[in-house]
Amino acid sequence: MFKLSDLFILLAVAVSFFVSGFLWYSGYKSQGIFTAIWVPAILCFGIYFKLAALLARSEDHDQ
Repeated sequence: MFKLSDLFILLAVAVSFFVSGFLWYSGYKSQGIFTAIWVPAILCFGIYFKLAALLARSEDHDQ
């Protein structure tokens, strides 16, 4: 069900989440907020590439 690329996306999201929490609680609040913005951005890129791959695969089956 999960491909290796999906796991890398989830790993990048988790690392970004924990780094942003670490920065926030270490007193670097603005850097923590900036890093926290990466979480939804990485998820959106992952979803986009997943949908693009699914669309390309479905077009190959249609022909």
